[in-house]
Amino acid sequence: MRSNQTSGMRQEEASLSIGELARHTGRTVHAIRWYESIGLLPAVQRDRGNRRVFHRLHIDWLDLLDKLRLTGMSTKEMQAYAAMVVQGRKTLAARRDFLKAHRIRVRQTIEHWQDALALLERKVDFYDSWIRTGQRPKEIPGSVGRRWHRRTSTK
Repeated sequence: MRSNQTSGMRQEEASLSIGELARHTGRTVHAIRWYESIGLLPAVQRDRGNRRVFHRLHIDWLDLLDKLRLTGMSTKEMQAYAAMVVQGRKTLAARRDFLKAHRIRVRQTIEHWQDALALLERKVDFYDSWIRTGQRPKEIPGSVGRRWHRRTSTK
């Protein structure tokens, strides 16, 4: 880290080079430049030598982008969110609403995944029972009233 020489920022705030940001975040320098070029990395300033200057907020921002991507947000949606962030305080309510809508989608996805996980657990129990007893179970363990049967060909 080096001391900050960029106007508009507090002098005592430490800055990071692009290589240091890459090491801190596990990204490549190329990926960081790409994020900036498509508007996903706001508030990148330049020093007197025209080198990019990054700060702790960029590490946190890239962590947020990871979480948004992990939860299914598209690059286009992340760009829209980043564009709102750049506009400042006047977009606070819009940003909150944007993330609330995404949170709803994430919760719905989690519910679907929990249903899928429950079925997978029942299926594993089915195989455990079959292996343990040597007999094919008539029902998937934990399924109420559902019979497990083979489809027969009608040809």
